[in-house]
Amino acid sequence: MTATLVLGLTLAAFPAPQAPKTPDYKPKPIDPVTPEKLDSSIRRGVEFLIETQNKDGSWGSPALKGGVPIYAGIGSQHSFGVAVTAMCVSALIETGGDTPEVQKAIEKGEAFLFQELPKVRRDDPVLIYNVWTHAYGIQALVRMHGRLPDDADRKKKIEEMVREQYGKLAKYESAEGGWGYYDFDAGTQRPASNSTSFVNAAVLVALHEGKGIGVDPPAKQLKRGIEMTQWQRLPTGSFLYGTYLHTRPTHGINMHAGSLGRTPACNYALRLWGDPKVTDEVLKHFLDRLISRNGWLSVGRKKPIPHESFFAVAGYFYYFGHYYGAMSIRLLPAADRALYQDHMATLLMDLQEADGSWFDYPFYNWHKPYGTAFALMSLAACKKDEKK
Repeated sequence: MTATLVLGLTLAAFPAPQAPKTPDYKPKPIDPVTPEKLDSSIRRGVEFLIETQNKDGSWGSPALKGGVPIYAGIGSQHSFGVAVTAMCVSALIETGGDTPEVQKAIEKGEAFLFQELPKVRRDDPVLIYNVWTHAYGIQALVRMHGRLPDDADRKKKIEEMVREQYGKLAKYESAEGGWGYYDFDAGTQRPASNSTSFVNAAVLVALHEGKGIGVDPPAKQLKRGIEMTQWQRLPTGSFLYGTYLHTRPTHGINMHAGSLGRTPACNYALRLWGDPKVTDEVLKHFLDRLISRNGWLSVGRKKPIPHESFFAVAGYFYYFGHYYGAMSIRLLPAADRALYQDHMATLLMDLQEADGSWFDYPFYNWHKPYGTAFALMSLAACKKDEKK
């Protein structure tokens, strides 16, 4: 028997190779979340925020409550405190209701923001964490703007503060366009920071909300922020962590599992600004992934060292990713929302702590307030009668 015949008979014993099947990421049906259960979870989160508000109206502190001290100076801690307070004010306005206790907490938080938000700035040549504060500060200001619609003087003051935050974002824009939060390269006045996809997303969302109250964002920074976020979109649909990884697109953090918490934010931001590539199908596909592959994010929750988990996932991407995922649900046709709302609400309610809070990363003493704020606003988008 010739070698050719033997080889032919051997190969015939195995089935012909098949083209790989596209994985089905569609989440399985889930029991609907009752309005009573959803409202109860939200109420517990709101109560946590009311009970833990500081006397000056802020939330959190630089006290090290678990975890490890990340690189941050006094100016950074101030930025964190103002950003977290802005998020908590936004969450209470959206979900707290109109009880006297909630209104008092909002008023104290607003007073803190009126006083401290204008003071936020870059910590030192390396640390530019303040870009987060400008973004979430704008979002809080937008909600404050709508809270007392008949107070014209207050609304004018808030609009001026939004413009001031735009100015800060223009000042701290990366030289390459977009925004980063470290400048390890030059420490220049115009930061040489790497444009990072998820910071860009948070800023672009804030700029869109500011535009919604009639305060147009600076056109040049807006254009560059959109373009840099689009540039960081990979052919797979996930997003680079930052431009510095453009030569390593298959680094774990850039792949679907590593980008699970960033992709919904980037898609949501680009969709708001009219990117035609972010269709309903794209939003749904990455919501499918967020839900069905949630373990890749969840396994990083509460780990104290940034990016120590699989695919270099950091714990602080968990509630960030779910927040922007929940916002993406709002953009879908009404008939497509229920499955995602029920899955999202179930995921979040199952992770609520005994004290009513949520947290994903032990971050000085800022983690419970920001985690709770993200979760509350996410759950608000899971209400079936939610019209936004």
